[in-house]
Amino acid sequence: MTIRDIIQVIEAFAPLSYQESYDNAGLIFGSGDMEVKGVLLTLDATEAVLDEALEKGCNLVIAHHPIVFGGLKKINGKNYVERVAIKAIKNDIAVYAAHTNLDNVRAGVSAMMAGRLNLRNTKVLAPKRELLRKLFTFAPVADAEIVRQALFEAGAGHIGKYSECSFYQDGTGTFKGAPDTDPYAGTPGERHQEGETKIEVIFPAHLEGQVIRAMLQHHPYEEVAYDIVKLENEWAEVGSGLIGSLPEAMEEMDFLRLVKEQFKTGCVRYTPLRGKKVQKVAVCGGAGSFLLKKAIAAGADAYVSADFKYHEFFDAENQLIIADVGHFESEQFAVELFYHILTENFRNFAPLKSTISTNPVNYL
Repeated sequence: MTIRDIIQVIEAFAPLSYQESYDNAGLIFGSGDMEVKGVLLTLDATEAVLDEALEKGCNLVIAHHPIVFGGLKKINGKNYVERVAIKAIKNDIAVYAAHTNLDNVRAGVSAMMAGRLNLRNTKVLAPKRELLRKLFTFAPVADAEIVRQALFEAGAGHIGKYSECSFYQDGTGTFKGAPDTDPYAGTPGERHQEGETKIEVIFPAHLEGQVIRAMLQHHPYEEVAYDIVKLENEWAEVGSGLIGSLPEAMEEMDFLRLVKEQFKTGCVRYTPLRGKKVQKVAVCGGAGSFLLKKAIAAGADAYVSADFKYHEFFDAENQLIIADVGHFESEQFAVELFYHILTENFRNFAPLKSTISTNPVNYL
């Protein structure tokens, strides 16, 4: 098994196209052609984690946070990022990161947070736009179902919890082939009319290549007419944060104690209590202050996230409770998510979870 095999499974779950523009998810050090000897899962690819990988015979470290965000102009070991780069390259250790793409996927990091609080009926808090495409193509009536089924099998036709969604309409198409063509019907050099079915399907942008290949492979025409349109629609399955409901409403302090216990944090920073029970809860892994207005607009009673600045706590304006659990604490379960993804797809392969806490924050 190669590193590329591992990467394909992770990116099928959390495509790189879902990451934010500032991010640097993907294979940071190493080659996808390397044979996998062992995999170590962590939140951060620190020097200590690479030492652990060496000790345990792992040549692939999968982290949530990319060790390299910006360009490295020099690599001489003057900081921890450069030292990790040197150690990884010297010891043939590949380092891969799935960051905001893992945050933005519907079943990603925020879903792990929601699971710790047993939230029900969750929805993406801030769905992303422009990640969907619509394909229009035309097939002979007799072959339309074959083409349509191929598109479904390639990943097209999903809308929310529904699959095999399409629109089709019968009509008449015309074409005239050049003398050296081999048309599906008709005679080269003569205009031909053919009963055709117009097929429309929606698909995620990152599947465009395989959707087109499936269409061309199963379409009977020598030259296939098709259009792909970029959609402005929000996609409810991809985006930042989640919002859902507790099984039962809780007193505010009981809820905050639950948060402290479930996220194993030494400190929960929170805004003034409102004297109201908590039932509707928003969550977001990592620095989540950018979603505060979304959480308020969605009617959340509490918002669990991290890295709020002093003045940002005022922005709650008594409309909800902010519960800041810490960056590491909000994302720590990404390791469990990596483990689940890999063990579900590679039944005879056991990745290792790092035993090193990479949290740089301590509490007294």
